[in-house]
Amino acid sequence: MINSADILAGKILIVDDQPINILLLEQMLNNAGYSSISSTTDPREVGILHSLNRYDLILLDLQMPGMDGFEVMKKLNDIESDGYQPVLVITAQPNHKLHALQVGAKDFISKPFELSEVLARVHNLMEVRLLHKKLKEYNSTLEIKVQERTAELQESNLESLFTLTRAVEYKDKDIGTHIQRISKCTSEFGKLLNQSDDFNEMIYVASPLHDVGKIGIPDHILLKSGPLSPDEWKIMKEHTTIGASILGNSNSPMLKMGAEIALNHHECWDGSGYPNGLQSNNIPLSARIMNICDIYDALRSKRPYKPACSHLHVFDIITNGDGRTLPEHFDPAILQIFKQHHKAFREIYDDYGVLA
Repeated sequence: MINSADILAGKILIVDDQPINILLLEQMLNNAGYSSISSTTDPREVGILHSLNRYDLILLDLQMPGMDGFEVMKKLNDIESDGYQPVLVITAQPNHKLHALQVGAKDFISKPFELSEVLARVHNLMEVRLLHKKLKEYNSTLEIKVQERTAELQESNLESLFTLTRAVEYKDKDIGTHIQRISKCTSEFGKLLNQSDDFNEMIYVASPLHDVGKIGIPDHILLKSGPLSPDEWKIMKEHTTIGASILGNSNSPMLKMGAEIALNHHECWDGSGYPNGLQSNNIPLSARIMNICDIYDALRSKRPYKPACSHLHVFDIITNGDGRTLPEHFDPAILQIFKQHHKAFREIYDDYGVLA
């Protein structure tokens, strides 16, 4: 779990050729309680400084003389062996934002600076960075524990992972029993689809990580009680790619499955899903299982924007469609399993959730 003290103690580097911009950002961050802030006006120093200090977040101006921000990010790619760049770019050029994200930046701050935006984006990315570091640390021990295959260590692994997934509670207070139900439902589907024990154990552990990317979504969007605007919906969809970025580039099979689930659990069998519009078997099996489990659980659960639905109502929506959710969204084999064994999933929800 990442707490406020950890975030405020994180190491930040501000890179801007204009001292007045550095002074303004330092004042904003100091007033918010951040205690480890460094700066430089020379972009050529960033690589050496980051190699020595391993900053948790770099606020990087894109337009600088001698070496622009894009060149700086290329240098950082050589330093960050896991491919994760802790970069929050600073730009006044809208056309630079997409390019910056494509080359590795995690988010952007617009000029002129707005205090609330700066603090929100710094806080969110600092939390993501610290969680990423915890996952890396955990990964090094996880591989050893999985090899040992003892029941005691496996139980310890699960508890550690569920603790990590609770980082999303900072954004979504309804996550607690949801992650338990998701684990049970996905592993039950694996068994009914005759998957191996290894697969079923893996998806039991990996599936709760599906929404870890939501820690990068602003509260006013994630917790909005009414319908999202097109722009807000576009940002909401980014939780899939944020989650994959947090969990990706790992040697752990469990985290690899967690990343593929995070990225693809909103893809639909008919190609109507997101973020990449994948179709049929191009969608990983783990994500196809996660898709129906997540939709079932979401429909059964109360949310700020809707009441909870009964099991029979949800069964009708999934098997017959309601305009938004359609049967063709699901792998036919998985949908057939759901039809045949839907009572088992009702029992899982009833055991770990509030009855609807």
